[in-house]
Amino acid sequence: MAEEYDADLRSVQEARRLAVACRTAQRAFAGASQSEVDRICKAMVDAVMGESARLAQMAHEESGYGVAAHKKIKIEFAARTVWESIKDIRTVGVLRRDEQRRIVEIGWPVGVIVGLCPSTNPNSTAIYKVLISVKARNGCIIAPHPAAKRATYEAVRLMAEAGERAGMPRGLVACMQEVSVQGTTELMKHYATSMILATGGTPMVRAAHSTGKPALGVGPGNVPAYVDRSADIAHAAECLVNSKSFDCSTICASEQSVVADAPIAAALKAEMQRLGAYWVDDAAKAALERALFLPGGAMNPKAVGKTPQQLAALAGISVPASARILVASLAAVGREEPLSAEKLTTVLGWYVEDGWKAGCDRAIELLKYGGDGHSLVIHATDEDVILEFGLQKPAFRIIVNSWGTLGAIGATTGVMPAMTLAPGGIGGAVVSDNITVTHLLNIKRLAYPVAEPPREAYQHAPDVQGAPRHVDEPGRGGAATERFPVTAGPDGEVDRIVARVIAQLGGAR
Repeated sequence: MAEEYDADLRSVQEARRLAVACRTAQRAFAGASQSEVDRICKAMVDAVMGESARLAQMAHEESGYGVAAHKKIKIEFAARTVWESIKDIRTVGVLRRDEQRRIVEIGWPVGVIVGLCPSTNPNSTAIYKVLISVKARNGCIIAPHPAAKRATYEAVRLMAEAGERAGMPRGLVACMQEVSVQGTTELMKHYATSMILATGGTPMVRAAHSTGKPALGVGPGNVPAYVDRSADIAHAAECLVNSKSFDCSTICASEQSVVADAPIAAALKAEMQRLGAYWVDDAAKAALERALFLPGGAMNPKAVGKTPQQLAALAGISVPASARILVASLAAVGREEPLSAEKLTTVLGWYVEDGWKAGCDRAIELLKYGGDGHSLVIHATDEDVILEFGLQKPAFRIIVNSWGTLGAIGATTGVMPAMTLAPGGIGGAVVSDNITVTHLLNIKRLAYPVAEPPREAYQHAPDVQGAPRHVDEPGRGGAATERFPVTAGPDGEVDRIVARVIAQLGGAR
């Protein structure tokens, strides 16, 4: 009779097995050419694109979050759009040559990447992490959220099988099926793991940073959206309602509160109401506060990614069938106004402030209340106001006149397409970028001499044969202080190097 193991032990053993197999595969893959890498990545993208609708439905049904049609958009973004953004980035061999500084940069993989994925954007995040990992010749093991493990595994399975058919070593891309805290912890801490790419809730990200491994993580996104008196009101309202309702606000860059400039506040409210924003009264607001947050202040998972009608049923209130988002008027930021915090669901806070300076102050308050370093949205045509927001706000993605959701991830703006948005040092992360392939790529540098050592460095050198001498030292004939290998390069590079060496040696060979 086969020995039975508890779920946590099975999870730990699976983590160990996947980590070792991935490291073996990655070492074999480290010798792949750029064309081989790109062919494999393209095969994985094609496999996902052909199944995007099914994968989206799986994610919606398993997690209970969001809208299947919107999840399909996110999956195709994570596959096609991310691939388009990285496909021409060189990751193998010589990446760049700087003739002036005499530096040659060479791409080198990090190793085995562990990708932690959330339940809100499960398979789209996994797809993106696998792509940017493999493009840099890394292995990638996905650790899914328990609430979306089947949907996540299916996306990774499709990619792994397509990649292996295209020549990828077996085991380079994998996903845990026996999911547990113990197993994920073992995977992050395992000796074969090189780096952790963490997307999810604050406890998960903190755990990744505490493993002793290099980690790139996200932060909470309490995103304010300021609408200035110079804004195109109709366009701003359309962006706000559409963005907040997109996949029921499960993207961390979705708008959490609107800060409306006083002169246009009434017009903005009317336009948002026309588009499906429903303002709740005080009693309904109190009911939503109780429904959206647990007693300790954490988000209630049952309220995440829900439609207004689902939230109404949960909170015991009534809202129209036409409501696309719910809006609550707020007077302060902090514990006295629970809805001023991040809400990964279709509830939006509403503030009115007179003038951009007051709006700026309110936006900063909101960012500091659980959104430091993440994202901010501004709707305005006054470029001076826009620039002031850029200069003053503690946010690293400031989206101008677009959706917070799709703008911050790079679907409607020119920022790098990504599903992991780092909040910089003020948000507890190492970098402030949208994480992409360049963050998972190490660079070696061949560094040739561009200056002679100072004469003082030789004052106490031993006078023995072969000791280094300054090129200008009398009687030494410029002994070969510039010794470097001749490497293949652009046309004429070898000839230029040889000619330079001969000149410095006084013409002697």
